Amino acid sequence: MDLIPAPQVVLLDEDGRRFVFGPEPVLDAGPGTGSVARWLRRELGAATGWELPGVGAGTGAGAGGVAELRLRLAPDAAGDRGPESYRIVIGPDGAELTGATAAGLFWGAQTLRQLLGPDAYRRAPLPGRTWSLPYASVVDGPRFGWRGMMLDVARHFMPKDGVLRYIDLLAAHKLNVLHLHLTDDQGWRIEIERYPRLTEVGGWRPRSRWGHRASPLWNETPHGGFYTQDDIREIVAYAAERHVRVVPEIDVPGHSQAAIAAYPELGNTDVVDTAALGVWDDWGITENVLAPTEAVLRFYEGVFEEVLELFPVEVSPFVHVGGDECPKAQWKASAVAQERIRELGVDGEEGLQAWFVRHFDGWLAARGRRLIGWDEILEGGLADGAAVSSWRGCAGGIAAAEAGHDVVMCPEQQVYLDHRQAGGADEPMPIGYVRSLEDVYRFEPVPPKLSAEAAAHVLGAQANVWTEVMENRDRVDYQVFPRLVAFAEVVWSWQPAPEERDFAWFEGRMAAHYARLDAQGVDYRPPGGPLPRQRRPGVAGRPIEGAPPNV
Repeated sequence: MDLIPAPQVVLLDEDGRRFVFGPEPVLDAGPGTGSVARWLRRELGAATGWELPGVGAGTGAGAGGVAELRLRLAPDAAGDRGPESYRIVIGPDGAELTGATAAGLFWGAQTLRQLLGPDAYRRAPLPGRTWSLPYASVVDGPRFGWRGMMLDVARHFMPKDGVLRYIDLLAAHKLNVLHLHLTDDQGWRIEIERYPRLTEVGGWRPRSRWGHRASPLWNETPHGGFYTQDDIREIVAYAAERHVRVVPEIDVPGHSQAAIAAYPELGNTDVVDTAALGVWDDWGITENVLAPTEAVLRFYEGVFEEVLELFPVEVSPFVHVGGDECPKAQWKASAVAQERIRELGVDGEEGLQAWFVRHFDGWLAARGRRLIGWDEILEGGLADGAAVSSWRGCAGGIAAAEAGHDVVMCPEQQVYLDHRQAGGADEPMPIGYVRSLEDVYRFEPVPPKLSAEAAAHVLGAQANVWTEVMENRDRVDYQVFPRLVAFAEVVWSWQPAPEERDFAWFEGRMAAHYARLDAQGVDYRPPGGPLPRQRRPGVAGRPIEGAPPNV
């Protein structure tokens, strides 16, 4: 079977028999399975033309009057493989899917769709197509509970429909976390009703650097956009129906020039004419950071109050506060900041950054949420419930886990998908190290040096997609796929050590999976290299040669 991610157990019929569906299959949805039944009717119905009526008067069923598709919930569906596990049994009377929970059942439905073939991903049925499934038994469950992708919509805005599409793509690969990077120096992308200028002003920049920040080229077209609060509610609801959690990120105290451009009083007004600042049109790290005042804290508490309402705790228990890459030059020059350091008794400017993060750590915890931030937040000490996104390598994650904090592994040297996929001259705007499909397949989220107790704090991993050089959806597709497919298998499937993984087997299954991606309209990087339209000749990147350090 060409299933991706690879299931734990697959038993195929020795005689190669298949169950062939009739023109009008019946769907028997047991108690608690209604959301998966709706998804099947909508998605499979579009591709097959089936209405999938429920069991009852007026519906014909398969052999012996049994519905051809049956959905069930049972806590022990897949033994002790966890709450997201499932079992599929396919035989002469059709297919029965059983999930330990609704989430497990949904992942089973994704496997069923793969078994039906690439055309099951189309939006309209092809004429003359017949549908069948191999007689088989599949038992499966994930290795990690956090299987995510971070999508940066601040540098280049992705309209709402593109985000919904990516939720579907994540779900198709059994990934269950979408981390939305909503604010940065180059744009503020979420409507906050009490502070309308955040999007009226902060949501737009006059132009964009074309390529890496060393490139002399510019795209002079103004760039921007934002999600209304109803857009966010729709994104969150859409994700929840597909068992994908959405983690919002609001960056503090660095990466905040777009907010300062909208509300100059947020910046260090005693050292910078913040009223003259605009939304930043370049890449990199700007010196313009938030002022360490009570007024700024109250402002961002107001922001987070609206964010918490838009991202309910049952869908978004974590809130990401950034907390990284905060230059200290303005605080060193600011009398207000220096007085604040003395008042708080913190250790200089580094202590001031830690104070910012700890404030929102406590503020979020008091409201039943958990703070998560980039690994710099470790430097000032964290509350017990805070978690760390380990991006500068694995060292921050190791330190956090050994200290008893939960960790999401996302080291830039391994799973930053903005890094180039090959060393050829045709790679568009090449950034960073070469991270091939095989490199991502051999990524291991749990560092071997972790103790067993600390390893239990590794929630999982996520692949990060920074969009400075990804100006539209097709560029995002090219950088993300097919590597996200390899990443999905890493975080779902139980794998041997990296050097022992059978990449040739994975490549063989990818041959079938490319057809699925084609049917979904994904503009992935072909195995042989970029197509002519995918190249960006003459636009500079920042390639780094050699193997990435293991830090």
